[in-house]
Amino acid sequence: MSRDQQMRAWITERLAPLHPDEIPGATIRIAPITGDASSRRYFRLTLPDQGTRVLMDAPPDTEDCRPFVRVAELMREAGVYVPQVEIADFERGFLLLADLGRVTYLDALRGTPEQADALMRPALDTLVRWQAASRPGVLPLYDTALLRREMDLFPEWYVGHHLEITLSDKQRDTLEKVCATLTASALAQPQVFVHRDFMPRNLMVAESDAAPAPGVLDFQDAVYGPIAYDVVSLFRDAFISWEEEQELDWVIRYWEKARAAGLPVHADFADFWRAYEWMGLQRHLKVLGIFCRLKYRDGKENYITDLPRFLDYARKTAQRYREFAPLAALLDVLEESAPLGTPANVKARH
Repeated sequence: MSRDQQMRAWITERLAPLHPDEIPGATIRIAPITGDASSRRYFRLTLPDQGTRVLMDAPPDTEDCRPFVRVAELMREAGVYVPQVEIADFERGFLLLADLGRVTYLDALRGTPEQADALMRPALDTLVRWQAASRPGVLPLYDTALLRREMDLFPEWYVGHHLEITLSDKQRDTLEKVCATLTASALAQPQVFVHRDFMPRNLMVAESDAAPAPGVLDFQDAVYGPIAYDVVSLFRDAFISWEEEQELDWVIRYWEKARAAGLPVHADFADFWRAYEWMGLQRHLKVLGIFCRLKYRDGKENYITDLPRFLDYARKTAQRYREFAPLAALLDVLEESAPLGTPANVKARH
């Protein structure tokens, strides 16, 4: 039986008993929702009474639904609006979730700056609530091994597979020193709950004034780690970029809210901004590798078009700090050596 057949059989088996009074023969409509970078899939189910639910399909041979359920409860306890888990079938890899709506922040943020600001402020409130609930020993650590494993994706998949370049010993040494510096910076930050993908595509716009805003999705990989990580995920996104003046304004607002909530951010904003930028650089290197892995290993071509955005992020940060001047030079060399048509020397799309 194919995975789609298993899913349809599961829907019939688990949902039909919940609607015994519906008209006989009425069907449940199944529509795919935008794909995920993992092997998870999501579907919106429209029930015979026109109510909707979201089905997470997480094949148990590659995915585990349990972290999603655990983190959902943590976030709910923190006052964060997340989908209610109505049915959890860990053995077969299906979760039935409440539907938080159809409009993501990414869709809505393509409006005017005023609309963007009205969305970002409650997103910052949500992030501060999540971080304020932090305590050690609950989530996996964002430790040295994980930080380095993420950055190792850059030379393997971006440089090796995508650019088809073999780094020299000197270049590998340069990259090693950069990664060591970024790791030390991340570990030196105050540690809090980290969503790891707190970005506009994973935030949902409330459908009514009575609903909380925003709804938060895709949190199953949450860890305990650097306080700046989710902030930089929000403002240096894979799919939308901001002018630095606007980004700076929002980061200051976050820093002020965090201090008011008693979170252990740096007392001097300049120190927090540096930690934020360095955390961003770690994430940029990771994402450049992940997007290439998605193409060459997983056959997901669409992510590759946003490589220029992350190259732009990485280059600007590397040029701003003397510690990363060797990385800036390395990025220039890689760009010059990139095969024609490779998204290594294309301007980022805003």
